[in-house]
Amino acid sequence: MRQLLLLVFLIPVCVSAQSTASKNVRRVTINAPQLKAERELFIYLPQDYETSTKKYPVVYMPDAQNLFDAQTSYAGEWRVDETLDSIRAQVIVVGIAHGHDKRIEALTPYPNTEYGGGKADAYLDFLINTVKPYIDDTYRTKKCRKSTYIFGSSLGGLTSYYALLKYPDVFGGAGVFSPSFWYTDDIYELTENTKKIKGKIYFMAGGSESDSMVPDMDRMILVLKDKTKSRRLKSKVVPGGKHNEALWSREFAAAYLWLLNSE
Repeated sequence: MRQLLLLVFLIPVCVSAQSTASKNVRRVTINAPQLKAERELFIYLPQDYETSTKKYPVVYMPDAQNLFDAQTSYAGEWRVDETLDSIRAQVIVVGIAHGHDKRIEALTPYPNTEYGGGKADAYLDFLINTVKPYIDDTYRTKKCRKSTYIFGSSLGGLTSYYALLKYPDVFGGAGVFSPSFWYTDDIYELTENTKKIKGKIYFMAGGSESDSMVPDMDRMILVLKDKTKSRRLKSKVVPGGKHNEALWSREFAAAYLWLLNSE
């Protein structure tokens, strides 16, 4: 099962011949010197962006291929654009495309003895020092910590959680779906050694994922109890939920609204 969780994003299979992305999703490729590669960004703009002068909070999300478009996704999409359009969300979402066979190393903060990896610091360096400045320079954004979020699932959930702890002055909150905490116990040690966590965290997992998914998430929440205020921490287990985009799509709106309810 763990191998499935790792490999599910690595095969670039098109499940639809036609794009399903909303017209307000833009795509751009930028240089990623920290990763020695180029990465594509999928950028969602709110429906009123072109007719307003407002500034917007920003949510950064890994695995961009699976967020907006069935054409680029592995097994269905999150429908982030349709969901945000339906609630007239006032937010910019920046999806960062994964590097296919480089995904594991980019989205894991510590190496695993079997699967390797452990280069999330370079990925987050790219996000914070290349992607974020580009987005802030190009679009009308609220640049402060309280208006900057990170949100991912599986290995992306692991790294989103790690980013919130490592960069408390950059991110005001994290959406952590189906996090791969099994990948390394070092993530628990980091949490235990972090004196205070000031960002908001929304945990979500399905009841029918791997046997360790919910227990691992509950273990992390227990460690967090003494690190943050209860109002900044929310968790949900979805009965019967499986490790896939269908679950993450259904649960995205609730997590988004909770994380950004002060915006």
